[in-house]
Amino acid sequence: MKNAGTISPSDRAASAAAPAGDGRTRDRVSRLLLEHGSATAAELGAALGLSPAAIRRHLDAMLADGDVAAAERPVRGSRGRGRPARVFMLTEQGRGRCGPHTYDDIAAAALRWIARHDGPDAVASFAAEQVAQLEQRCRVALAGAGDDPLARAEALAGALTEEGYAASASAIATGGQLCQHHCPVAHVAAEFPQLCEAETRVISRLVGTHVQRLATIAHGDGVCTTHIPDPRRAPTTASTGAADHSTTGSQHNRP
Repeated sequence: MKNAGTISPSDRAASAAAPAGDGRTRDRVSRLLLEHGSATAAELGAALGLSPAAIRRHLDAMLADGDVAAAERPVRGSRGRGRPARVFMLTEQGRGRCGPHTYDDIAAAALRWIARHDGPDAVASFAAEQVAQLEQRCRVALAGAGDDPLARAEALAGALTEEGYAASASAIATGGQLCQHHCPVAHVAAEFPQLCEAETRVISRLVGTHVQRLATIAHGDGVCTTHIPDPRRAPTTASTGAADHSTTGSQHNRP
């Protein structure tokens, strides 16, 4: 990794030649920080041809968004007068915006290895273990939600949102509906539905009734949608059949 103080004249020339605009400027700031590890506002401003006020406006916005963090630059030897320089570096979130990671590829390769050596049941066991901690955290969040499955679904939506799933719950004619607008493992789950199945069983246990997965992001739908039947309604033959499948979270339950 380069030292932050080694932003070279060629770096400055390349950055200055790039187009301006808030989004593009922040992309250029991110690229410099990714390459050099950290830099002061003065160094970034010089590299990008921006005034101190302009670069600080961008850095303040990136700090507020959680894309960068700031710290005092370590001083070797005796410290001179004045405040030590603040350096800025990318957070994990900020690094993620700079380009795709290979996490999904590694996870999928690991699951393929497990399936090849130990079979699909081993993949299912792995998936169940992975969601066990999520279930425990959500169960704590649902402690005061009562016994009504629909009320628990609303509380669960809040807990899942805290976990990064951007979830919501709503009442529909036949009961309730839990929607997850983001799936952290969508690309891997597209190949290994055991992950969705384990998650569906967790939802069923947490709301306290059988549920039916209607759609998943992993299979190309815009939202992961889970139907939660209203327990006050008399079960029909169709809903009983859905219950038989809900505990496995089968992806074949999609309409």
